[in-house]
Amino acid sequence: MPKPGRYWLGYGNAAAAGLMLAASGQLVYEGWHQSPGRLGAGLVAGLLFIAASRWLLGRFDGVRVGDLRGADARKSLLIVGVMTIHSVAEGVGIGVSFGGGAELGLFISLAIAVHNIPEGLAISLVLVPRGVSVWKAGAWSFFSSIPQPLLAVPAFLFVLQFRDYLAAGFGFAAGAMGWMVLRELIPEARKETRSTWRPLVVAAAAAAVLGVLQALLRA
Repeated sequence: MPKPGRYWLGYGNAAAAGLMLAASGQLVYEGWHQSPGRLGAGLVAGLLFIAASRWLLGRFDGVRVGDLRGADARKSLLIVGVMTIHSVAEGVGIGVSFGGGAELGLFISLAIAVHNIPEGLAISLVLVPRGVSVWKAGAWSFFSSIPQPLLAVPAFLFVLQFRDYLAAGFGFAAGAMGWMVLRELIPEARKETRSTWRPLVVAAAAAAVLGVLQALLRA
């Protein structure tokens, strides 16, 4: 659909919300087993960061991303920013996992690589219906994962120092994505589709698909 209407934009938001919610759940699961306290601090910090970013972007009427203006541009910036922050935590996770041995490191790297597919899809589901070309949306998806290889190496070299803060990083990313899901994507999906429950069903289905994928990777 080269020019989907606002109705389909709502379902795109719902699907992206489900994927992000499942990814957030995985981060919380990993962080809880490392340090519940640091995880909680990271969650709060992530929520506050996105709330502050949303407030700051709302003060500038001239925000633009390519051909996007206003609310669509602000939402696009937030979604790409959130997913990039998410990749920072994952990049550190890759480096730290190799500190526990090559076998563990390869498994974690494979799991995150597979996760990058639906995470890139989540970005595209938000950008493409708003008028961003498929190629540009793909480029933004690629950009959002750049922190992973950049941070994996220093995290491996300084694994002991990074390991202590990994739970907080997971919490920060999960909190940021949770805010986007609950305060941005789901409310807009319900508004655009003019339905209370159908977007929730789409979001739940998308989360279930990623949840099954996560379970298969752990098996």
